[in-house]
Amino acid sequence: QVQMVESGGGLVQAGGSLRLSCAASGRAVYSMGWFRQAPGKEREFVTAITWLGVSSYADSVKGRFTISRDNAKNTVYLQMNSLKPEDTAVYYCTAGSKAGSGYDYWGQGTQVTVSS
Repeated sequence: QVQMVESGGGLVQAGGSLRLSCAASGRAVYSMGWFRQAPGKEREFVTAITWLGVSSYADSVKGRFTISRDNAKNTVYLQMNSLKPEDTAVYYCTAGSKAGSGYDYWGQGTQVTVSS
């Protein structure tokens, strides 16, 4: 079983930055990423990165968010710049055990609030 532990959420003003971290314990994982869920909305994909460093982003965050990972630490990071009020959501870390498996493991979520 893989446990995902997130950290780094908080309150920031519009235009500011936050960095989220997520460590996966238990085994190495192929893909790691982030989803988010705003009040009254469905959970949506934000970004993901594979073991080889291939990343993808939702259009809404391209150019503002950067995902990275440290395979030795089984940890993924999300650098969020130029934050907007519409980025306010609970951010969930996720991981997939192998290519094509989808996302098998989820963190408990961390709140990101961007004030205008």
